Amino acid sequence: MNKLYIGNVSEQASALDLESIFEQWKIPFSAPFLVKSGYAFVDCPDEKVAMRAIDTLSGKVELHGKVLEVEHSVPKRQRSCKLQIRNIPPHMQWEVLDGLLAQHGTVESCEQVNTDTETAVVNVRYAAKDQAREALDKLNGFLMENYALKVSYIPDETATADAPAMGGRRGFNPRGPPRQGSPNLGARPKLQSDVPLRMLVPTQFVGAIIGKEGATIRNITKQTHSKIDIHRKENAGAAEKPITVHSTPEGCSSACRNIMEIMQKEAIDTKITEEVPLKILAHNNFVGRLIGKEGRNLKKIEQDTDTKITISPLQDLTLYNPERTITVKGTLDACAKAEEEVMKKVRESYENDVAAMHLQSNLIPGLNLNALGLFPGAASGGMSPSVVSGPPAGAQAGYQSFGQSQMESETVHLFIPALAVGAIIGKQGQHIKQLSRFAGASIKIAPADEIDAKQRMVIITGPPEAQFKAQGRIFGKLKEENFFGPKEEVKLEAHIKVPSFAAGRVIGKGGKTVNELQNLTSAEVVVPRDQTPDENDQVVVKITGHFYASQLAQRKIQEIISQVRRQQQPKASATGPPVTRRK
Repeated sequence: MNKLYIGNVSEQASALDLESIFEQWKIPFSAPFLVKSGYAFVDCPDEKVAMRAIDTLSGKVELHGKVLEVEHSVPKRQRSCKLQIRNIPPHMQWEVLDGLLAQHGTVESCEQVNTDTETAVVNVRYAAKDQAREALDKLNGFLMENYALKVSYIPDETATADAPAMGGRRGFNPRGPPRQGSPNLGARPKLQSDVPLRMLVPTQFVGAIIGKEGATIRNITKQTHSKIDIHRKENAGAAEKPITVHSTPEGCSSACRNIMEIMQKEAIDTKITEEVPLKILAHNNFVGRLIGKEGRNLKKIEQDTDTKITISPLQDLTLYNPERTITVKGTLDACAKAEEEVMKKVRESYENDVAAMHLQSNLIPGLNLNALGLFPGAASGGMSPSVVSGPPAGAQAGYQSFGQSQMESETVHLFIPALAVGAIIGKQGQHIKQLSRFAGASIKIAPADEIDAKQRMVIITGPPEAQFKAQGRIFGKLKEENFFGPKEEVKLEAHIKVPSFAAGRVIGKGGKTVNELQNLTSAEVVVPRDQTPDENDQVVVKITGHFYASQLAQRKIQEIISQVRRQQQPKASATGPPVTRRK
């Protein structure tokens, strides 16, 4: 559908005025402008031009003192279950968007729309009209990482058969052409930043890859439909530099081949005799599955592609560099084929992890999973070794699910094996300092209660995302340092304090709420009986479980506390501080 609706048109505007604006911005149109009172219509030659007109003009161009609104023109009868969501942050992780969409109903399909814009665009179909309308009302203008989402109806071809037809909200301007090829039910759209290809290239080849005034890299970007970041400023003086390629799997592979060709040519031109291998960076989370049981997966890739593949040792990993280097040696064609197979395995691992996290992303409301570093590309737009020193800008913005508690600092007491204290602190306290900076949290280890105490208490203070990051790294460190067996899951006990007046709500009538919490999160949640509140009128809730279970339980309990506090506020203002009643 190429017909555009132009809203907020001044009464003084004429068809000639609108024509001159389109001509000024070099946007072709295929029919005369039809100008009505306060709005107008025009046909574009094709869908791509119509999309460009929306991106270029809507909300940005003024005519006779009024800023124009440009949308696709959609008949009211087709404003039903399908929405277009625009201005999605370019490095958005899908589990974050999935969780946001699911808050408003059942999402039947979600597919990416190819555009020339840096930000992403998706078409979403909800199961019911009222769900789509709610999503439109709630998400239009919703801030994600300082990007305001733009949501509107798009034509729902199946809606024409409905009776009666459901119209959109009056005054809301829909847009979005019909798309060919709807994905299968529940198919995950492929944003370019899902799993970027990360390469290490010799520093002396970087200039050739970039080319004169950036011409070579622009060419590769254009040909492969990729976004390519060359991290020249990282690791000053290092012999190798990382390159991140954001694209489809095919686009990444094509860009990789182009870069390898340039390096080989440069090696010949500069008379470098030693072989230039392909080096791929992959997050350590995925490397075990890439290697496979007894190395079978890796051996098969080597045999199928006629290459020799080695992987850097675990000892090279640090808190700020969770990546392993996969070195591939062979002919250019063989290396290119090996890249496809290696990244196929990495992407499979990623998709499996995302599927496992999908439930958590819905159940842990308000957390910006994009900023947590759980998946490659999360913390800094790629699997970059240089992790931000604190929560990234925008990490807390735009997530409104748990009200005031989102920005408040929380304190969690996490109990670790006493023998693990040295590993958490690190040499001269370096590890705990790095961890504190990375998470944006205060992390302290309390003195032992007894000389032969088997557990030590780690006191973590910071907002929800800092808690998630700090606790996640502590769980991971204990596993890495073999404080738990290879087949043993890391389970720790965490204590959080809740106001005594909220303890009953955490337990629920007859223990209903705490039982539901345990069933939902798989964590053991205990509110010890007969506790005497401390000086701040707080009691302890004990949570025991693996990392995700513990986090879910913590978030759910904080949500209950927030609800109780909100309910207490009007009472407090009317009658003074709440009176705590205990049995």
